[in-house]
Amino acid sequence: MDLVLNRADYLQVGVTSQKTMKLLPASKSRATQKVVVGDHDGVVTCFGMKKGEAVAVFKTLPGQKITRLELGGVLNTPQEKIFIAAGSEIRGYTKRGKQFLSFETNLTECIKAMHVSGSDLFLSASYIYNHYCDCKDQHYYLSGDKINDVTCLPVEKLPQITPILACQDRVLRVLQGSDVMYEVEVLGPPSVLALHNGNGGDSGEDVLFGTSDGKLGLIQITTSKPINKWEIRNEKKRGGVLCIDSFDIVGDGVKDLLVGRDDGMVEVYSFDSANEPVLRFDQMLSESVTSIQGGCVGKDSYDEIVVSTYSGWVTGLTTEPVQKESGSGEELKINQEMQSKIASLRSELEHLQYKVLQERENYQQASQSSTAKTALSSISINDKFTLNKDDASYSLILEVQTAIDNVLIQSDVPIDLLDVDKNSAVVSFSSCDTESNDNFLLATYRCQANTTRLELQIRSIEGQYGTLQAYVTPRVQPKTCQVRQYHIKPLSLHQRTHCIDHDRPMNTLTLTGQFSFAEFHSWVVFCLPEVPEKPPAGECITFYFQNTFLDTQLESTYRKGEGVFKSDNISTISILKDVLSKEATKRKINLNISYEINEVSVKHTLKLIHPKLEYQLLLAKKVQLIDALKELQVHEGNTSFLIPEYRSILEEADHLQEEYKKQPAHLERLYGMITDLFIDKFKFKGTNVKTKVPLLLEILDSYDQNALIAFFDAA
Repeated sequence: MDLVLNRADYLQVGVTSQKTMKLLPASKSRATQKVVVGDHDGVVTCFGMKKGEAVAVFKTLPGQKITRLELGGVLNTPQEKIFIAAGSEIRGYTKRGKQFLSFETNLTECIKAMHVSGSDLFLSASYIYNHYCDCKDQHYYLSGDKINDVTCLPVEKLPQITPILACQDRVLRVLQGSDVMYEVEVLGPPSVLALHNGNGGDSGEDVLFGTSDGKLGLIQITTSKPINKWEIRNEKKRGGVLCIDSFDIVGDGVKDLLVGRDDGMVEVYSFDSANEPVLRFDQMLSESVTSIQGGCVGKDSYDEIVVSTYSGWVTGLTTEPVQKESGSGEELKINQEMQSKIASLRSELEHLQYKVLQERENYQQASQSSTAKTALSSISINDKFTLNKDDASYSLILEVQTAIDNVLIQSDVPIDLLDVDKNSAVVSFSSCDTESNDNFLLATYRCQANTTRLELQIRSIEGQYGTLQAYVTPRVQPKTCQVRQYHIKPLSLHQRTHCIDHDRPMNTLTLTGQFSFAEFHSWVVFCLPEVPEKPPAGECITFYFQNTFLDTQLESTYRKGEGVFKSDNISTISILKDVLSKEATKRKINLNISYEINEVSVKHTLKLIHPKLEYQLLLAKKVQLIDALKELQVHEGNTSFLIPEYRSILEEADHLQEEYKKQPAHLERLYGMITDLFIDKFKFKGTNVKTKVPLLLEILDSYDQNALIAFFDAA
């Protein structure tokens, strides 16, 4: 059967963070539940629905921004005590709103993630994890990368406490006390964790995870080694996963998987006979979904999915049908309850319009006074700048709590702005004077009415580094603008990985000098994305990276006074040499630089480029043939006389043209990489071959892999 859910908006609070909304347990089966939600104003709001209206149970006074909200209580009893994290403090409330706990932790940073289990409290800040029992410190762990979420296997089912940390470096760290029992590498940076079926499944060891690049998975955390049960790759290019819950919304007796994403997508997955997830329902909301839970809120006996969004809307997707009774004519009969609700909304709207008019007049009068001061309202902006592995481009997502008027994008480094299907904004480009003010890009996105979220796609060039700035102007009066800055790094297309192929032909760059471990780490942070800002614990560290465009690799190992980089791409070594020399000169540090170049690596890199270059050249040829083939089709009336290759080009014409349109600079980028490789190879030999570049481009225009390799060898 098809799952049909109808939307109902219940209430709007302030801006919300991830995992800050919960449903309190019902008094009896399928009875309505109360909703509790915490926002950035520091207010905890608990409400229930009566006759279609949201009625407050309690509401706390404003305070510090609430970053997490969890339910707890004595084990094996209804979990109806409310715990919130605000700054470095944990507060507890009863379901009636009475505060029973105020616990100031010893964390120096704001709490980012929390899990409550009986008298055990699991907390994490950016890099620090703490376990408390009855508010007494038990265990501590300093992570090598940012911690995004924390959970714990159910202590009711398992003999020992097993916390799990979701870390930014694509790793789940399974702890035992203050030590790591083992690490599990996952598909992407894990952003959220949840126990499967809410209780860890039959074994109590099943943990669901969602990643910031939109993937999902289920892992069984055993005491010896993890077992990957299933994975869902993000084939439809949807947003990152922010929240997960398990609830039987389909009504077949098996709990379904509910997923909320940062592009506003709500998904329901059911499980087939092989326990594999199958997508049953999806619906797009206009802003990111920060929390999701299944339950019953609007009306008794009607299950629903309740979500909270970034700007603070608490919304239900309910199984309750929308009732419409047709009369003898086409008029609809509206019941008494609905009529009174419409009248109440009209009255509220009129009152708000009158209030706005009054405040506007007061503002106009005040602004004409000689002592007038305009207070600019602070608008909350949620932004995300991430590298997409699939197409080696950066995704910039800007989400504002109110409607966006326009966004100005400015860059002092050459970048390409790519088309995004979800984006309905009108873009206009301004001419730039690159010589006098280092402006390589000025583009303005004018948003349609009520747009609160804008997604941009950007493609950078390795070796070209600088700053991208976004000037966000919301649709409010008086006009105000906020600026956000994003660093385009020298090796911007590299992504962290945890293992590389050591059999590849590697080039080595070694740097020695009077620098500390922390100084060298700051240089690595400057050059490469996805490196933790804080220096890791220990005297020596090794990071592995993979180029998302070419699949070349980089190994970085450094300690106090020495740093070694190894890569199968000479251009990567050349960029690092130039950038690190410049950074050391700025800080007046004397660097000794030595390098070993492996000639075989050049041919190896050209072979990695070959399939991409061949595909793009073939795509360009196919697109050039489309118009001529269509004319032949019209003239002859059929295509039966054409060879199969030409027939398939006609059949796929729309797809080919769409792909070609999306990749206008793809061929140019590949040519640029081959040219850089050619120049860098001879630069390390002390030879300038820039005069031979036109000849290289001629060879590329009539591309043949063997001829290209021969040219590199002969030059």
